[in-house]
Amino acid sequence: MKNKIYQLLKETKNSIAILIDPEKVINQIDFEEFADRINSSKIDFILIGGSTAERSQIELVVEKLKNKCSIPIILFPGSPDQLSNKADAILFLSLISGRNPYYLIESQIEAATNISEMNIECIPTSYILIDGKSESSVAKVSKTEPIPIEKSILIYKTALAGKLLGHSATYLEAGSGAKRSIPIDIVKKISTLNTTLIVGGGVKTITQIQEFHKAGAALVVIGNYIENNPEFLEDIKNYKNQLTN
Repeated sequence: MKNKIYQLLKETKNSIAILIDPEKVINQIDFEEFADRINSSKIDFILIGGSTAERSQIELVVEKLKNKCSIPIILFPGSPDQLSNKADAILFLSLISGRNPYYLIESQIEAATNISEMNIECIPTSYILIDGKSESSVAKVSKTEPIPIEKSILIYKTALAGKLLGHSATYLEAGSGAKRSIPIDIVKKISTLNTTLIVGGGVKTITQIQEFHKAGAALVVIGNYIENNPEFLEDIKNYKNQLTN
């Protein structure tokens, strides 16, 4: 099925993903144990990517996870070279919240031929950076400013523009290490656009995950917090078990 992963994103209820930055885990001695914990946590997707990770690091982590996990792996690239043909899909991101032409279209042009030749499932995604009250890696590397949360109309119009451009998914990002996650009212507003809505940044509790799901997020992404608190995977497992009981 050509769009298998995208269909899973659309149809799986209360989805949770963890975002793994290869630069932060590649040299961890306990990576095998970490992968085992991920596989038993009942998360729905694994995102792989980072602002400055090298392709060799991406490929190595994808390969290691594929050997240990049955969970779909989606590339979340920070550069045109962060690719692996062993992944199941790629979020083909356009940073439409910023005005840096490189992240709007030039990086996509650089990656297009490789992605096409890899024959990997490609999910066109509006990437919208929203102020999480801390300077994120995305903002630093892309040299773009996040949209302030007070500008909810601008956030909505930006997401709407992405939908009209034909993007299948919308990713609302508060940034790695965000002190404040995306406000629920913004998630609710963007969910009315009926694109596949992904929310990430600053997620630290099961309550936040529940609130985002209720507000219309198809997928909630947890990044830095899992790296520093791997035991949170057990909380996710318990949450997923409650949903199925």
